[in-house]
Amino acid sequence: MELPSEVHPTVEDPRVERARYWRFSGLPDTELLTARFVTTSFTRHTHPTYTIGMITGGIEEYSHAGGRSRVGPGGLAVVGPDEVHTGHAGVPEGWGYRVFYPAPEVVEGIGRELGMRGTPGFTASGIHAPEVSRVLVGAHMAAERGERLAASSLARQGIAMLLRSHGRERGTEDGAHTARPEVARVRELLSERLVDPPTLEELAARTGMGPFALSRAFRAAYGLPPHAYLNQMRVNRARALLLQGRRAGEVAAEVGFADQPHLTRHFRRHLGVPPVAYQRALHRA
Repeated sequence: MELPSEVHPTVEDPRVERARYWRFSGLPDTELLTARFVTTSFTRHTHPTYTIGMITGGIEEYSHAGGRSRVGPGGLAVVGPDEVHTGHAGVPEGWGYRVFYPAPEVVEGIGRELGMRGTPGFTASGIHAPEVSRVLVGAHMAAERGERLAASSLARQGIAMLLRSHGRERGTEDGAHTARPEVARVRELLSERLVDPPTLEELAARTGMGPFALSRAFRAAYGLPPHAYLNQMRVNRARALLLQGRRAGEVAAEVGFADQPHLTRHFRRHLGVPPVAYQRALHRA
């Protein structure tokens, strides 16, 4: 398939930050992001999807399960589902990128066509693969223009290229540590009590563990301490409610944030945009 003629970023004011999410109808359950960040810094967080980001300018630096990566133009920042990671500028002028967030089922399906089993993993997180990046940027730009056939075809082609060159079948050692039953129960309790969560001492009493031991075991299993994991669940729930058309102020109260500014602060630290902007962009898509 012929790539769109222009796959290079336009010249922009390096001081200006911008970000826009939208849905990609060419792949099921996939969101896209195009952004330029300078001072934005992402806290430790996760996505239920894969994160496949093509760096188009500057450098992104981030930590992940395998260590720390710096990625520039021609490179990809790839993070697996539920893998804890961060993100910030690696140079003063920041970084620009285009990101696919495909559901695990989408990547698994492409992997099966290539003969892979289970949920694919990758040999590295920061990957320099200019040809793969070129194809995926082309797919991203086609999606932005509403060219569904070109976008879906190029996206599948690019993900397949990425899996062929840097994919691997994940083993059990690649996942989070198996959670002890009492630690898994703490996770369930946090999910059930987003608005009124127990204290760490109360959670520890329920497990028969000390507070410090519980926090350490929880982080080993899920990548985040209980309080940070709670905020991740709140943001995830807020996203779902916003996509249903709920007002941000109502959503903040329903998921346990003190008010809309509190929701906005955490939402931006996880997704790079305020909740109202996220909602409007996804509804326009």
